[in-house]
Amino acid sequence: MKRYVLFVIALCATALYMFPLYWMYITVFKSASEMFQYPPTFWPQHPASQLWQVFTERGMGNFLWNSLVTASGTVAVTVFVGTGAAYALAFVQNRWTSGAIFAVLILQALPSSLMVTPIFTAFKSLGLLETPRLAVVIAQITKTLPFYIVLCRPSFVQVPRELRDAALVDGASPMRAFFSVILPLAVNGILVSAILVFLQSFGEYVYARSLILDDQYQTATVGLSAFVGATKIDWIGIMSYSAIFVTPVLIAFMLLQRRIVAGLTAGALK
Repeated sequence: MKRYVLFVIALCATALYMFPLYWMYITVFKSASEMFQYPPTFWPQHPASQLWQVFTERGMGNFLWNSLVTASGTVAVTVFVGTGAAYALAFVQNRWTSGAIFAVLILQALPSSLMVTPIFTAFKSLGLLETPRLAVVIAQITKTLPFYIVLCRPSFVQVPRELRDAALVDGASPMRAFFSVILPLAVNGILVSAILVFLQSFGEYVYARSLILDDQYQTATVGLSAFVGATKIDWIGIMSYSAIFVTPVLIAFMLLQRRIVAGLTAGALK
């Protein structure tokens, strides 16, 4: 009996959590008058959508491409640099290790809104604002790299040190031991951390809004602001745009949810 009660509670909590998504999707197929109708309708009376119109007339394809490029660049650099840092913090034990981990946690806690002003000033002095995609990638790395290290380090912690020591005794170099022994065992956590970094970078707004001055290079999250005018807000357009933007992310998350959960809990029992 207790099991069924818990199941019903979990089902209700899930329904409550998913309701905003449901409301977004059904609003896409409503008219403007039906959207503000009271009492509200929970299913479109005369279904019609602006999805294709929003995608083509608002240049959403270009916005999505810019988001994809910046997110891919951010993930590539973050994984390349962060994997080595996570490995070092997991296997190297000295008086500096705890301080380095604490510094990483502090960097992760800094919000983008706090960092954007000094980053903008520095990039303007260096001339990086002339290459907006590169500027956004570098700015995002300052946020995603600590996040990636914190997530990825437990995957290396759970790898037995004896395996690395055995490889070194057998004559393998530290580099070969890392790539041949340690990395294959931690690849699941690395992959999941990279996916979460990609999702976070794909939805970046603050740095893209502040560092990209040319609309041609703006990301999809910034493109959403075009639906908000001084005297009018296109709510149907916002819902349609959001549905197009969110759907691929939801599909990717549902397909990879088991690996994401496994990666997030890696090292929990170590």
